[in-house]
Amino acid sequence: MLLLPAAGCAQNDYAGAYTRPLHDVMSDVEQRFGVKLKYNVDTVGKRLPYADFRIRPYSVEETLDNICRYFDFNWWDQGKGVYKIKPYEYARRHVADGEKMLSWLSSLYANRTQWEARRDTLRREVRHRLGIDTLMQACVQQPRAALSKQRRYDGYYVQNICIETLPGEFAYGSIYAPLKRGKHPLIICPNGHFGDGRYRKDQQQRMATLARMGAICVDYDIYAWGQSADEHPDHRTDRAHAVQALDGIVLLNWMLTHRAKDIDTTRIAANGGSGGGSLTVLLTALDNRFTAAAPVVSLASHFDGGCPCESGRPIHIAAGGTCNPELLAMMAPKHVLVVSDGGDWTASVPTLEYPYLQRIYAFYGAEEKVENVHLPSERHDFGPNKRAAVYDFFARVFNLDAKMIDEAKVTVEPHDNLKTDKSKLR
Repeated sequence: MLLLPAAGCAQNDYAGAYTRPLHDVMSDVEQRFGVKLKYNVDTVGKRLPYADFRIRPYSVEETLDNICRYFDFNWWDQGKGVYKIKPYEYARRHVADGEKMLSWLSSLYANRTQWEARRDTLRREVRHRLGIDTLMQACVQQPRAALSKQRRYDGYYVQNICIETLPGEFAYGSIYAPLKRGKHPLIICPNGHFGDGRYRKDQQQRMATLARMGAICVDYDIYAWGQSADEHPDHRTDRAHAVQALDGIVLLNWMLTHRAKDIDTTRIAANGGSGGGSLTVLLTALDNRFTAAAPVVSLASHFDGGCPCESGRPIHIAAGGTCNPELLAMMAPKHVLVVSDGGDWTASVPTLEYPYLQRIYAFYGAEEKVENVHLPSERHDFGPNKRAAVYDFFARVFNLDAKMIDEAKVTVEPHDNLKTDKSKLR
């Protein structure tokens, strides 16, 4: 159907650069393509030059590309013929962009030697752009720590920790450990942006169950979240990106120093969901002591993380451009589990990110060491099926006791139980 310019569009001619009000143009797009547009941007008073020439009659999405880019907007397919118009987001792209990125990255290395050269360059540049080495140099050399009394439950105990990282700054967390003595694997577990962070029920269930199975888990607050908000009132900063990675490394160092008799250094992992999954990937890219990783509902080639704590420092433009799947590939040939679902940005993992990871692992003849559990009917959370995938993974790769998987045996503690008295630092 031919759409005529809206009435009153006097500049819709060559002399006026065929300019039309943006609102009128978008109304025409809805009518032409039979779609509904929703807005997270203000279109009032905006005018679009060469408006009708930006229309691609064969594609609503190319049409929206041509319109939105002029205003630094972007569009997102919400399903069922609904498109949302939003401001440009540097960390979020379309799946097709992720596909192009992984294709370009794959063209850079055809074998293990080429990959490892790229990996080593990438690690150096990520560290530099994150600023982690500068922070490490500023760290307290012999950090003070405050530990609560152990609270003993069915097969495990919980002990809170507060540790000084940078002068006058602290990381807060909880240590979940088996009651049985011996050498245990260590799992560093940064929380994500799910509600109450490490205080929430499903986080405690996961930590305690892994401890009952035989692992020591250190669960810690991300920057300006939970108890750490006492020192840092604003989470959405680029500093969060670096400091919460630093916190994970400091806690790892402290555990290996002060709990050496309890920890098997051949079994060290990182595990987190959502923003905690992004941080899991970053920790493993920064520190090669990790021997396994399980990022949950986080990994995508087209999304770097929507919070500055995941993408505030420009690590994703390192080495000419990268993405979280390439950062995770630096774990090869160590064990990795990626948990994804059909209700968020990880929906593309089985067909896009996972095959990319398998290709890197094939350089080592270790394709079986990278796994994907995809839950197509589920959405963005750390629900029972996602936790079950994590339990199964660590039971196999760390030789944990799967018979101890029973979340009904976990005592969910009130928030105050998980907080540490900083005045007891020593």
